[in-house]
Amino acid sequence: MAAMHPPKLERFDVAARTNTDPKGIVRAVEEYRIEPFGLYMARQAPGRTQFDYLESWLLPSLGLRVTDFWFTPGHERDQDFYLDVVTIETEGDTWLATDLYLDLVLRGGRDVQVLDTDELLAAVAGGLVRPEQACHALETTYATVDALARHGYDLAAWLSTVDISLTWRRHPTGSAWR
Repeated sequence: MAAMHPPKLERFDVAARTNTDPKGIVRAVEEYRIEPFGLYMARQAPGRTQFDYLESWLLPSLGLRVTDFWFTPGHERDQDFYLDVVTIETEGDTWLATDLYLDLVLRGGRDVQVLDTDELLAAVAGGLVRPEQACHALETTYATVDALARHGYDLAAWLSTVDISLTWRRHPTGSAWR
């Protein structure tokens, strides 16, 4: 069983152009963009050796945060997008994302891998996550894996069926693997 920790909360303050990570570190954001389906963020990743830039979309209706990490040489990973299962709330100009432990690693056109089920189960066993929250996280994960599989593991193709069109600095077509 994984080490137990409370759900991670991340703050996206659009007006202040900051992003506060779960450890309370506040980082400057280069770009925020609000669309009817979600919030886009692009920022540097100072102090990280594995990656130096990241772009993320918060998609409340899907319960997902989709991230493209710009890995540094020697730290590349065989992934195109990283999807966190989250709940998203807004308070004025601030968006709050609560990570529900489950993550999906998408390798466009090939497959998707689900990570951290052990962390979710440990959190439920430890009383940090209610069973209905865990059920929601699992259902979101199953629906996402199913949708990606039905669309050939093409994120843009799947999202287009639910009227979501993500734009990225590095991947203008929305699919990193094309």
